[in-house]
Amino acid sequence: MHIAALSMNLSQMKVAQQASISVMKMVMDAGQAQMNDMVQMVQENTKMMEQSVTPNLGKNLDISL
Repeated sequence: MHIAALSMNLSQMKVAQQASISVMKMVMDAGQAQMNDMVQMVQENTKMMEQSVTPNLGKNLDISL
C-alpha cells in the first residue's frame, strides 16, 4: 500500500472519530438537560401533592397568651 493512501485513510479515520465524539458529547449534554428537567418536574409535583393532601397546613398560626 502506498504511504500517501495510508496517510489519507488515517486522516479520514481521525476526522470520523472526532465527529463521533462531538455527536456523543451533544447527546450526553441533551440527556443531562432532560434529566435536570425531569428532576425539577418531580420536585414540583411532589410539592403540589403535599399541598393537595394538607392544603391548610402552614396557612394559620394560633397564638394564645
